Amino acid sequence: MTTRVLQTSALLFTALLVSGNLLADTSVQLRVLETTDIHVHIVDYDYYQDQPNESVGLARTATLIAAARAEVQNSILVDNGDLLQGNPLGDYIARQRGLNDEDVHPVYKAMNLLDYTVANVGNHEFNFGLEFLQRSVAGANFPYISANVFVDDGANNDTPYFDQYLIVDRKLVAEDGSEHDIKIGFIGFVPPQIMQWDMSNLKGRVVARDIIDTALEVVPRMKSEGADIVIAIPHSGISTSDRHGMDEHASYYLANVPDIDAILFGHSHRVFPSDSFSGIPAVDIEKGTINGVAATMPGFWGNHLGLVDLQLSVSDTGEWTVTEGVGSVRPIFRRDGDKLIPLVEPMQEILDAVHEEHMATIDFVRTGVGEITAPINSFFALVRDDPSVQIVTNAQKRYVERLIEGTEMDGLPVLSASAPFKSGGRGGGDYFTDLDAGEIALKHVADLYIYPNTLRAVSLNGAQVREWLEMSAGVFNQIDPDRRDEQELINRSVPSFNFDVIDGVTYRIDVTQAPRYDRDGNLINADSHRIVDLSFDGKPLDQGQTFIVATNNYRAGGGGNFPGLDGSNIVIEAPDTNRSVLADYIFELKKLDPSADGNWSFVPISADVNVTFASSLDADKALQPGAAIEKVGMDDNGAGRYRIRF
Repeated sequence: MTTRVLQTSALLFTALLVSGNLLADTSVQLRVLETTDIHVHIVDYDYYQDQPNESVGLARTATLIAAARAEVQNSILVDNGDLLQGNPLGDYIARQRGLNDEDVHPVYKAMNLLDYTVANVGNHEFNFGLEFLQRSVAGANFPYISANVFVDDGANNDTPYFDQYLIVDRKLVAEDGSEHDIKIGFIGFVPPQIMQWDMSNLKGRVVARDIIDTALEVVPRMKSEGADIVIAIPHSGISTSDRHGMDEHASYYLANVPDIDAILFGHSHRVFPSDSFSGIPAVDIEKGTINGVAATMPGFWGNHLGLVDLQLSVSDTGEWTVTEGVGSVRPIFRRDGDKLIPLVEPMQEILDAVHEEHMATIDFVRTGVGEITAPINSFFALVRDDPSVQIVTNAQKRYVERLIEGTEMDGLPVLSASAPFKSGGRGGGDYFTDLDAGEIALKHVADLYIYPNTLRAVSLNGAQVREWLEMSAGVFNQIDPDRRDEQELINRSVPSFNFDVIDGVTYRIDVTQAPRYDRDGNLINADSHRIVDLSFDGKPLDQGQTFIVATNNYRAGGGGNFPGLDGSNIVIEAPDTNRSVLADYIFELKKLDPSADGNWSFVPISADVNVTFASSLDADKALQPGAAIEKVGMDDNGAGRYRIRF
């Protein structure tokens, strides 16, 4: 690490005596600005919802960039990757319109206006293949780096696929107005897991190496080639677990690599510095440092700008020293309760640069990109197996099965969990998904998966799978089979997104039994079991068998207080959102049957029991003749009232 420790008074005094001069180094400030994880969010627009969104967009971040530059004499702007994939604009360019050699990708039409010095490659840059990546970055008028990706030549694999680093010459203006030449080195990294995540695009063509091992090898070379300071741009988050090698989240360890003076990181879509990192050893969230190294991670989709302010000292002989560094972030919006308050306006020049592609993308998301052969609605998602959940679990299962191919998990059975998100209740009497058979457009994906979760997979045994389902079954009130007055089936104090259906197993739910868990995950009826006849592959579920269960980051990390889910058994932290997994599933299959497979049902109760629930007033249009559900009226809130026969 560049010298940060001041010489002791005695040594300094001795040096001054030897030189015969009382020399003072010149103080220089350098501000390094970072964008990361833009994911094609150039315009402040949500293509899935088909409406403006003031919480995203490089066009708004650009206004922050201009303001931050105006405050200082010396600044440099870098990007940390994940640009080319992530929203329908990216899908439109990659999958619909394509890129010819002379075309400039819209992300670079925008970024070329902002004077970036260098960019690092993110893992999502590989999603559409190496050829598309090369055609895309050819339109950038700034260079790309990535130190730990190499050509797979079948032998030594020692030829870097990208430039590993960049050393630029800059003239910085000191606080006293004098000018000084400096060589600034940039080194970038990508998670080595790209070889797993994009195996079909990369196998046999490139290999990826460990981030820290690569840094320990390359940073000394940068110093030997004259880099006065070294700035790391890892597309990698923070993990405080012991380093194992080939770690996905390695930025914490990079702070211990000698001669790295700043770390501008990304990938995990979090904000550093922030309170969520408080209490981590060697992290100072007030100064924005990790082990004394200034660092920043500015969220995702352009919602923050990252800043690292370095105070430099340059001697008369041209030797540079970092005397202090501070990391910080600036947001493009804030929240006041449920109200979003934008803090900046979008830069019109950016909006103008991508207007054509933006409008074409809006047309794209409104146009069918696939076909469903059966309707999808969520009117009865809480009372029977439902297509709005089925299509999500199918997509997640397919994704995870591909992801574990060739790994130590290959061959383990994959289950998939999801919940009904739009099911009336607190969302209102018309808060339901309702899609007819026929064309399905990209904007409908947000109707099927309303949250920006990222996909996770956990490793569980059969007993834990059963407890997961027991917790889910808490959405139902206990039904007394001997009563004949009306009984409400759904416990509306339990949000519908906590009613997980797990596909890949079959089971029945006995609502005459007391709930095993309360809504906080506390075991309240240890002898009660609502989940019965739980089977896998046509046989009773083996309590000790290992399963991989696809879910989302909220559930896998402990959201909803489900037993056995606290983040400790996550085996896959996928780089994709559940929404994009679903979109890719529709893209790939083009024509699909979303019909529910009926893997769960209720245990029968006497037909004389009067059990009711609320749904849309129009839900009866989705009922087939002879269905076990019938409309019985309207409740006081204007919702439809339905009776179910078990």
